[in-house]
Amino acid sequence: MKKQLIIIVLCIIAIIFSCNQPGKNETTTTSATTQPEDSTLIIARNYFKPLPDVAENKENMITPEKVKLGKLLYYDTRLSKTGNNSCNSCHNLAANGVDNLATSIGDAGKRGTRNSPTVFNAALHNMQFWDGRAKDVEEQSGMPVLNSVEMAIPNKEFLMKRLDTIRLYQDMFKAAFPGKANSVTYENLQKAIAAFERTLLTPSRFDKFMQGDKNALSAEEKTGLSTFIASGCISCHNGVGIGGGSLMKFGLVTDYRTLTKSTMDDKGRENVTKNKEDNHVFKVPGLRNVQGTYPYFHDGSIATLDSAVKIMSKAQLNKNLSDKEIKDIVAFLNATSGDINADAKAVPPELFIK
Repeated sequence: MKKQLIIIVLCIIAIIFSCNQPGKNETTTTSATTQPEDSTLIIARNYFKPLPDVAENKENMITPEKVKLGKLLYYDTRLSKTGNNSCNSCHNLAANGVDNLATSIGDAGKRGTRNSPTVFNAALHNMQFWDGRAKDVEEQSGMPVLNSVEMAIPNKEFLMKRLDTIRLYQDMFKAAFPGKANSVTYENLQKAIAAFERTLLTPSRFDKFMQGDKNALSAEEKTGLSTFIASGCISCHNGVGIGGGSLMKFGLVTDYRTLTKSTMDDKGRENVTKNKEDNHVFKVPGLRNVQGTYPYFHDGSIATLDSAVKIMSKAQLNKNLSDKEIKDIVAFLNATSGDINADAKAVPPELFIK
């Protein structure tokens, strides 16, 4: 009995001793679960977030029926008075959600006064238009239609009467907004277009990096990201959209027109608020997909991204970035480019149904 007790005690001591040793199994587990994180990633997570799957709005739930209707409306030139323009005319989904013109051509051939921003990822922003006059894409989607230069529809009733004569739209509005006696309304039109726009997100390599893939960005792109942060660009260009969440005076340090050579004096937010302190205040643009959304700034005055970065660093931060720093920042910004779902870029076959 005493011998058995001694054996048991010795076994217990052996087990305790072996558990305290740096055995092979322990080393394997540690290396798999405690890999050092990328320092650039740790810092970046203080300022940015990866894209969600869709840009949700609890007041306008996204459904397949709404998205299908919204896509058709987005491509339909019947939303302009003479049938020359659709939403896609100025926000071309096959070209990064823009038309790459300094200012866009409206339904009657006249040009607008501001550059058309990309619709990609715009639903994530907390304001719309360069002067921030719309709170979301639901409100924004109905405004160009009634703009006298852009799509020139004279009033809401004019457009809804036009659409209500089309059987296809009668059926699609009813499917998207069931349970209502009259679903073909301007409010529902806005909600449908917005629901479609809320799916136009562009996941990129930068998102993979933010989700933990340390190899998703090259060394140059990581350097550019670090420079972007250290230079102070993140004071305005932050969050999930890398911008799009605030208003800021363009030319904090110096009149931006001395750098852009712009000839037009756009008062920006002041046109909305009538407050002189808002002169030259504009919405900070989101920088996702910025590689393909040229020309840049509210007036489309700058053709290349490296020039835009150089101008912004001087006008906003009073910094003269080196050519190497600009090159690295541009490399980082290029890594934020992604694409929308291919189906969104396909012209709806229903457009050809009369």
